[in-house]
Amino acid sequence: MKNVSRCELLRWQFELTWSLFEYHLERLEPEDFLWEPTPYCWTVRPDADGTWVPDWAETEPEPVPVPTIGWLTWHIGWWWSVTIDHARGRTPRERTEITWPGDGTATVEWLRGLRGDWLAVLDRLTDTDLDATAPFPWPNDPEHTIAHMLAWVNAELMKNATEIGQLRLLRAASAA
Repeated sequence: MKNVSRCELLRWQFELTWSLFEYHLERLEPEDFLWEPTPYCWTVRPDADGTWVPDWAETEPEPVPVPTIGWLTWHIGWWWSVTIDHARGRTPRERTEITWPGDGTATVEWLRGLRGDWLAVLDRLTDTDLDATAPFPWPNDPEHTIAHMLAWVNAELMKNATEIGQLRLLRAASAA
């Protein structure tokens, strides 16, 4: 049996998660992104300047609004961009600096670009690097390492990919 490093295992897990996400990305229709399955939704909307911004509340409302695929793709872009900033030692961008591209094709290209950026981060890590304290999303908590951060990215991506897939399927079924 092959001895797999922790880096290899986390990368394998990421690639598996991405392949599940790609299944849905390839099948998204332009109408999927802003489809609202219920009147109580969070989505992305153009502001006065035409910049697409997400619905947001500093304190999560109860009940939590159902997100649209547009909102979920912005959300992935936000947390992933900030995680990549941290992993590269850059000053992380603020939530308000991360905007939605504005249409489905540009959004899918954006997410695929983030995947490439993330793979570049993964390619430079060693198993020793995984033991360092994670800069995000648990700043300076010695209980959480870079390995935890990578596992969190994989879990968060899988959760968001599942939500997007479910919304895509619901819209298709409701239109049938």
